[in-house]
Parts: sequence; C-alpha cells; structure tokens
Amino acid sequence: MTAGIQFSWELSGSGWATCRIADGPCERRDVVSYCTDALADVLHGLAALYGPGPVHRFSFDLEPAEIRWVLRGAGPDVEITIYLFPNMSASFDAPDGAGTLVWSSRQGRGVLSHAVMEAAQSVLRIHGEEGYRAKWLQHPFPVAALQDLRRLHLRDDACNLQHDLSLP
Repeated sequence: MTAGIQFSWELSGSGWATCRIADGPCERRDVVSYCTDALADVLHGLAALYGPGPVHRFSFDLEPAEIRWVLRGAGPDVEITIYLFPNMSASFDAPDGAGTLVWSSRQGRGVLSHAVMEAAQSVLRIHGEEGYRAKWLQHPFPVAALQDLRRLHLRDDACNLQHDLSLP
C-alpha cells in the first residue's frame, strides 16, 4: 500500500467485487456489480487525469444503487468525491449534488494512481486473465487500461515507489 491512501479490489463472488478506498481512518467500501466494467472504469478515470480535462466521472452499479466517483485534477493533486444515489436507473444523468456525499479526500495523483495499479495487478496476479473473466463474467480483465495508466504514471509522476512491471 502507498502512504496516505489505500485502495483494494477483490472479486467476492460471481459478478461481484468489493471496492475499498481509505484515507487514514475514513473508509468507503462498496460491493460492486458486473453490470458495468467497474475496474476498467477506475483505471480509465485515473488515466484521464493525465490529459487536459479537469473532471472525470465513473459510476458503479450496486444493484439498484449507484455509487459515483468524481475525480477533479488540481495540479499534482486529485480531489476524490464519492456520491451515493438510491437508484441507478433514475440517477445516472442526475447532477452530482443530487446524490449523498459519502466519502472525499485529496491525494497526490501519483500516489492514487500507484495504489489503484497495485490493486489491479494484485487481482491479475491472484486470478489471471481467465480466472478474472470466469468470476467477473461480462468483462475481461482490463489489461490495456492498466498498461495505459502505468505508462502515464511512469511518464508524468515522480514516483519513488517500487513498480511491478512483470505483469501486462
């Protein structure tokens, strides 16, 4: 784990994963459905922070609730806010403020990206691509999204932490 932020992604059943993010004593844990390509969405959302757009959103389906992450790039930092909506089918296009703020933090982009990459690589190490697909069902492991985030992170962040380059 990296200092300041902890992130984990664990396949917890057929079509379910437990996503956990913590900043010191403040923690958010959600059981996420395979109805969205959730792990890929996290990786793509973080990779987008290396581009010109300052705000990036993605949602997880909790069946029936929606958990929406909003990432705001602020120089070398990222403001992370997570909102809960009771019904994804009714809230998907709703403004962020219509949801309930359930977690927030401000972290360095490199530290956050590193923590998420470590978690994704751990899932791949444990399950492999075939095992991931067998458990997640509708979506393959997001190899290209992980590779893209790693490339951007190594290119743009002055990260002194160890990087696992043995996996895709």
